[in-house]
Amino acid sequence: MHTEHPYIHALGHAAFTRFYDPFIRTVIRERAFKERLIDLADVRTGHRVLDVGAGTGTLAILIKQRVPGATVVGLDGDPEIREMARQKIAAAGLDIELRDGFAQKLPFPDDSFDRVVTTLVLHHLSRADKEAAFREMARVLRPDGELHVADVGPPRSAAGQIAAGVMRRFGYVGDNLDGRLPELMRAAGFANVEETSRLTTVLGPLVYLRGKKP
Repeated sequence: MHTEHPYIHALGHAAFTRFYDPFIRTVIRERAFKERLIDLADVRTGHRVLDVGAGTGTLAILIKQRVPGATVVGLDGDPEIREMARQKIAAAGLDIELRDGFAQKLPFPDDSFDRVVTTLVLHHLSRADKEAAFREMARVLRPDGELHVADVGPPRSAAGQIAAGVMRRFGYVGDNLDGRLPELMRAAGFANVEETSRLTTVLGPLVYLRGKKP
């Protein structure tokens, strides 16, 4: 599909994709990071859950292991990283559907999911693509469904401000660092938008945001 800007691979270049899992495990305490998101999302038996930008499938796998009675769908636009996810899911013996697609145009009908989750995706997107992604996430959620985001957030410390100054040179992370994600969620139609938690990492703070579809 067309996006406003070229597709950005998880670590910036396709050649680095095979290093994604060890990199994330090392720099952001991945399991703790994603387990906290699952706690906050309160996924339950019978829920349909969409992981937007599922990457190598770690979050989707953790959700399915935690709540076997939930239906979990992972979406990613990178065929190489999707194949890595397929292999991990098969090794875990889990029933998780993987789909090809992008956050800006989700290939699902309206009102399809009870939860949408997304981690470390939005800072790769331009402002226009963030806006489109939030509109799409709202569209595919059922009424009273929830979006749970975990991504780069605004710093609160002097050290964080320094790190943020470096990060601003890369990609489209400025909206994240300036704390604009909540207002973009509200503009897309989400209600009760709030920061529910944050996690300090060597790359700076990661924030957890929740919004509900009215």
